[in-house]
Amino acid sequence: MQELPIANKRPRKPSWLKVKLPIGENYKKVRGLVDEYQLHTICQSGNCPNMGECWGAGTATFMILGNVCTRSCSFCAVKTGRPTELDIDEPKRVAEAIHLMGVKHAVLTSVNRDELKDKGAEIWYQTVVQTKILTPSVTIETLIPDVKTKWEALERMISAGQEVVSHNMETVEELYRKVRPQAKYARSLEQIKRTKAFGKRTKSGIMLGLGETDDGVYKIMDDLVEHGCDVLTLGQYLQPTKMHLEVAEFVHPDKFAHFKEVGMSKGFDIVESSPLVRSSYHAERHL
Repeated sequence: MQELPIANKRPRKPSWLKVKLPIGENYKKVRGLVDEYQLHTICQSGNCPNMGECWGAGTATFMILGNVCTRSCSFCAVKTGRPTELDIDEPKRVAEAIHLMGVKHAVLTSVNRDELKDKGAEIWYQTVVQTKILTPSVTIETLIPDVKTKWEALERMISAGQEVVSHNMETVEELYRKVRPQAKYARSLEQIKRTKAFGKRTKSGIMLGLGETDDGVYKIMDDLVEHGCDVLTLGQYLQPTKMHLEVAEFVHPDKFAHFKEVGMSKGFDIVESSPLVRSSYHAERHL
């Protein structure tokens, strides 16, 4: 009897994408604080492969404004839907957790809250301010969402004293409708430009392995430099579930090294480029 082909068989990950399971006392401490303070982390919600390394070092990227996103990007593991709550006590809990963890550099991100008039800007502002009050020595990177040209909301988000402001482009221009259907390439570039004009150190990231061309990567590098981006991260896309976009290619580390050289030659201050790089990976180096 002839064997039937196996449908939708996911490609085997190459050896360079293997990571260790999270272990150690620091990892347990951070996990305990996250649970105790009822906090969300993109480390967990986004299935980040570096969670063991970062949490083991006593750091984490906190996700504010809940864990339900109003966007339905085809690459992201975060739940999508219409959020029902706005937790005004969240800034205080996040600030206390960061203080207890004793981190020197904190990263904050959030889901999109398109249903809110200010896109969540006030919660963003209060989280940074209260963290700085409780731990004056801490430096902060905020990885902010697309504000849909609500520029007054953007200014509120980035005026709280954080040192780095990041907004991820995620992919090259030709794949935007497929990867970020509710976003616009030019709009995200404009947000980065305005953030730079406000006087902030700017950062963005893209994923490789979604079917992009080399020329597409070179173009987004040029566009980001032109719009004032200081730091660029490039990492391998990994399919979170069978419901998300399939991996088109597992990009070899040598290709990531090539893109780093190209990016540095184009004028970025820092380019982090390797398969396991994510937006907040080695974020303390990006000051």
